[in-house]
Amino acid sequence: MPTATASAPTGIPKQITTVSPWAREPSAREVCAIALLGGLIFVAVICKSQNYLAKVDIFGDAYMEIASAIRHWDFRGLVVEQFWGLPYFMAALSMLTDLSDRTSLLVICVAASFVSLLFVRRLWGGWVAASFAVVSFDWMQRSYLGGSEPLFAALLFSSFLAVRRQRWVLATLLASLATVCRPLGVFALLGIGVTLLSKREFLRCAAATATGAAIGLAYVLPLWRYFGSPLANVHGYNPQGKMFGFPFYAIIKGTILYPAPWTNLVLSFGWILLVSAAVIAAVRSEHYRVYAREFPVENIFAALYLLAVYCYNSPYWARGSFPRFVIPVVPFVLFAFSPRIPKDRRLLWALAFIMPALAAISAIGLRSVLASIRSVF
Repeated sequence: MPTATASAPTGIPKQITTVSPWAREPSAREVCAIALLGGLIFVAVICKSQNYLAKVDIFGDAYMEIASAIRHWDFRGLVVEQFWGLPYFMAALSMLTDLSDRTSLLVICVAASFVSLLFVRRLWGGWVAASFAVVSFDWMQRSYLGGSEPLFAALLFSSFLAVRRQRWVLATLLASLATVCRPLGVFALLGIGVTLLSKREFLRCAAATATGAAIGLAYVLPLWRYFGSPLANVHGYNPQGKMFGFPFYAIIKGTILYPAPWTNLVLSFGWILLVSAAVIAAVRSEHYRVYAREFPVENIFAALYLLAVYCYNSPYWARGSFPRFVIPVVPFVLFAFSPRIPKDRRLLWALAFIMPALAAISAIGLRSVLASIRSVF
């Protein structure tokens, strides 16, 4: 690291360490700029090979169908698989603005993606936020093609911020809304309840429980009324048997039963190994243990969420969708590795050019991209 010399009052030279401008923590503006550049490159690469809006329709078709059914309050013929949190937000935005379901999907996903990054920066710092913006293909795909993950992350991380400010009812409300987007948000609610009980804050725990119960009841009543079960969404996640089993069992079984391209295997097992290494690093790291003691709600959520992902008992999805499933805990993974993350913003900007292009190619399919290249030459 470069150094400079200065004279102390006694006349004895004293070394002063100067920090490179590229080693300064990314600001909120820079995090958003990195994400914006990544989004533009991602969309541009998609447009080069395919119709972008048609690709959005493929990624967001189920959500748009549900949002349309909610707007018309007509659920005939609707297949219940996805959770309805995102479609409710889409339907509300469409009714307020007359935007199409597709446009509402994109507006919510892009806005929630940027909001999530700002929340990540406030929770875990600029290096984690900027890295989160560029490391996950699935995060970029769901942000710019549509998916429930950006809205889930925005609600989840805002709940963590509310907990840090001791605003327990607001935190429960946000975590409950996150749970109706992605069911494993329930672990944030569990973390809030356990933390309040450990603090012997019984009145606050009761208020938080009532808030969560009200949101949950409002959500399940239409499912119960029109589909015959308040857990109709949950049944759609793994209709063949138990939802959870032994850790890694379904991941291994699915790899054997369902052959996949080598690129898919590299991506999914790369994330499995990375996340597993982060768990080990967190357990061994004093800085993470201090963090876990100071913010137990976040730590409880991350631990239970990862356990559920490792134990998810669907061989077809457990391995192939692992990178998508772990999106909400990627900031925890990066924070566990934060002492080892290279503190050089030039690297982040380089990744902001490279990773979105690779994420777009992953969304299109490598074979389709190669076929397009051959057609040109």
